[in-house]
Amino acid sequence: MNTLPQQLANGLFLGSMYGLIAIGYTMVYGIVQLINFAHGEIFMTGGFGALTVYLVLPTGTSMWVALPLMLIGGAVVSVLIATGAERFAYRPLRNAPRLAPLITAIGLSLALQEAIRNLYPKATSARVFPQLPAGPWHIGSVQIQSGDLFVLIGAPLCMAALAGFVRSTRTGRAMQATAQDPDTAQLMGIDTNRVIVVAFAIGGLFAAVAAVSYGLRYGQVKYDMGFQAGLKAFTAAVLGGIGNIYGAMLGGLVLGLAEALATAYIANIPGMEQLGGSGWASVWAFVLLILVLLLRPQGLLGERVADRA
Repeated sequence: MNTLPQQLANGLFLGSMYGLIAIGYTMVYGIVQLINFAHGEIFMTGGFGALTVYLVLPTGTSMWVALPLMLIGGAVVSVLIATGAERFAYRPLRNAPRLAPLITAIGLSLALQEAIRNLYPKATSARVFPQLPAGPWHIGSVQIQSGDLFVLIGAPLCMAALAGFVRSTRTGRAMQATAQDPDTAQLMGIDTNRVIVVAFAIGGLFAAVAAVSYGLRYGQVKYDMGFQAGLKAFTAAVLGGIGNIYGAMLGGLVLGLAEALATAYIANIPGMEQLGGSGWASVWAFVLLILVLLLRPQGLLGERVADRA
């Protein structure tokens, strides 16, 4: 139990990253009732966009200078791909049967993976992601890496900015109205197409922040890193209550903590020695999802869009 503070911290850092990705899933679903299974690959392209910015900067550029530029570059790539997907892949299918956009999302996911794998130099192997020349820091028995500190600062700032945007701006109120009843919102003069594009753009922006966090935390990016991260983020969105932006972050934190604690302690339980370790982390994450769906299918904070059905 001496490692408990460190494992709780690891779960917090990991869960914050999952929560940032999950917000993209939950915002899009809350407004257009679409599960964008290509969102994991939008996260992945944000990581490669950030890496590309670093590679084109002059040799010797300080990471303290490069990191904001990388974040901007990754955000531009993720937002452009997310909004492009909405405009050219999903919007033409908005009135189609539900299965059509779902299949399109899976196809887009595979297409983005293959595009990065074939077009980006050496993308088939993990590409080294630059690290901040600082840390680790120690708070008691807890060790914090520079990548952990980035997500620990970035996630609350993103959530605060999003909460303020949704609550206080005209576009944010339009998003709430569109999520509640898109037909009535359109009759009241709200440009629902614009609102949907904004939702995709915000999801892409948050995915880029998560991708930079991933690169700083693990020291690498890879063309297929969005598959598992996307599935876990979707799990986080369902855990929190899909359609609820605060639930997405809460679900991410719960999932991250469950993963970290299960990885560290399951193997110490008599008779379960073979079920611990990092190789079982994903298994326990989805076991948690099954339990929540059985006991509370609307998620931890409830599914706000359920009333509309």
